[in-house]
Amino acid sequence: MTTDSRAAAPLTTGRFPSQVRFILGNEAAERYSFYGVKGILALYITNTLLMSEDAATNIIHLFTFVNYFMPLLGAWVSDRHWGRYRTILWVSLSYCAGHGMLACGDAFASIPGKTWCLGIGLGLIAFGSGGIKPCVSAFMGDQFPPEGRHLLPRAYAAFYWCVNLGSTAALLSIPWIRKHHGYGWAFGVPGIAMALATLIFWLGTRHYVMVPPSARTRTAGFFSVFRHAFRERRSRAAGTGFWDPARTRFADAEVDAARSVGPILSIFALIPVFWALFDQTFSTWVLQGASMRPCPLGPLTLPTPDGLLAWLKGTAGSPLSEVSYTIGPEEMLAANPILVMILVPVMTFVVYPLAGRLATPLRRMATGMFIAATSYLIVAWIQVQLEAGRELSVLWQAIPYVVLTTAEVLISTTGLEFAFREAAATMKSAIMGFWNVTVALGNLIVIGVTWTAGRLSGQAAAGHDVAVTSKMFLFYAVLTFVVAILFSVIASRYRYRDPEAALGR
Repeated sequence: MTTDSRAAAPLTTGRFPSQVRFILGNEAAERYSFYGVKGILALYITNTLLMSEDAATNIIHLFTFVNYFMPLLGAWVSDRHWGRYRTILWVSLSYCAGHGMLACGDAFASIPGKTWCLGIGLGLIAFGSGGIKPCVSAFMGDQFPPEGRHLLPRAYAAFYWCVNLGSTAALLSIPWIRKHHGYGWAFGVPGIAMALATLIFWLGTRHYVMVPPSARTRTAGFFSVFRHAFRERRSRAAGTGFWDPARTRFADAEVDAARSVGPILSIFALIPVFWALFDQTFSTWVLQGASMRPCPLGPLTLPTPDGLLAWLKGTAGSPLSEVSYTIGPEEMLAANPILVMILVPVMTFVVYPLAGRLATPLRRMATGMFIAATSYLIVAWIQVQLEAGRELSVLWQAIPYVVLTTAEVLISTTGLEFAFREAAATMKSAIMGFWNVTVALGNLIVIGVTWTAGRLSGQAAAGHDVAVTSKMFLFYAVLTFVVAILFSVIASRYRYRDPEAALGR
């Protein structure tokens, strides 16, 4: 554990604490491993496992649901028992095992064997990724002392930039590996990246500021306080609030910390609809792109596995080789993280400072909701053209990607900052866990809507898919416009715990 003086460095230098570089490096490698797998799932399920588009949509969103629901368990284990550092380190081992299981699927000739490897592998990855997810972002915030919290917007912008650096590299390289070396390597390389992520995180051990879990400090967590208040709700005196009965058992600071969670959750309640839209880039958008014309870029000179191996053996003068590269639906996924890496610094260092008080976290998020809805109007228009028999280049999807990514920067990056700044010190992992649950619920919405639409329309009984249709995309656009209005009303009534956030700082 480091001393406070080590973490106080940014107060005099204006720079992040030195240990933050290990966390950022870990996050970039971990996201490479996750998105490397997620980006190739849609076509693997439909083309190799021979399942329907609706089945692929449901499997991908079920995997994402579990991945983002697990943070509740990870947050509880971290806050109550292991602490953030040990939770990240130990749960990462499950993550690595999941990648190994996916890679083993290529050894099976039968579809059932491949399907079992897919299910077990995705389950282990969801447990590992979800378990560490609320801890990593909160752990980075731990490295900054209270006097250095003014650096948090920049820190979380850097954090999100590294997330997208890793995902960009994965979404550009793993589809190429799949096409030229098969799914065994396409699933195996992300596993190597996850092992590297774990190593990078471990290398920073002696530099980290480690906040002890509440079990060690004997501080009550959110669920303990909530459970007691709920059980005693009928016995509380007239005129008292829901949380008051808990004060007979817990300290005022513990009750106040738990009480702070409710207003934050009221903001989170409408965020799942955004994630229902965003995570379809990995399912319905890929499947839509598969019916569009790919865009060849021509021969490119790039380092390749064969070239690297020959160079290491001394049989080649350079690890570079001339390869063909085509932008298809899987490669188009890289448009999102590339745009994020451009938009995050522009928003953080130009737009938000110019907007001043207008750029409060909740105003940014409300604006993002309206923009997200607009992106699905564009996707619906593209689908109308395809349903009419017109041939479109997959590059047309770049337009909705620009719009949806702008919304993502306004909502997701800001949401991480909002969650950490507004949460009480003892509730930060729990709040990060709830934030990730909004993603889980968004993916559950997609599963529910796809299943319901298929049965109400009779398409499921007829063996037809409904997930990739203009009507479905238009439905999501209208739904999100309605939710954006509700979000704006609720956000206008929120009272910030952090006074600086209310000023847009």
